[in-house]
Amino acid sequence: MIHHVQIACPAGAEDDERAFYTGVLGWTELPKPPLLAARGGCWFQVPGVGGPDGELHVGVEADFRPALKAHPAFVVDVDAVAAAIEAAGRSVAWADPAEIPGRRRFHTFDPVGNRLEFLEG
Repeated sequence: MIHHVQIACPAGAEDDERAFYTGVLGWTELPKPPLLAARGGCWFQVPGVGGPDGELHVGVEADFRPALKAHPAFVVDVDAVAAAIEAAGRSVAWADPAEIPGRRRFHTFDPVGNRLEFLEG
């Protein structure tokens, strides 16, 4: 079991990330321990589908460049999540069903350009 996955963002982008992860996806922001909070960034609880919750940590990275190929993948209700992302004006790219038979999935990008995958539970 994975406890958390960390991605990065540039300094000052935390509010944009919060708006996406809490506002669009509906995930709960978790408080960071004080020593880590001083470094910036934000943490979110990722609701589990048929399993325990995990966490997504967004850390501030100097000289930030978004991950365009590497990405975390989250098991979700893909129709509901895709609808929420599209309603927020963001793009959803559905994967070819032949790539992973029996698993509907799509990719999108967070506000700072990190690639994200969402898979059907």
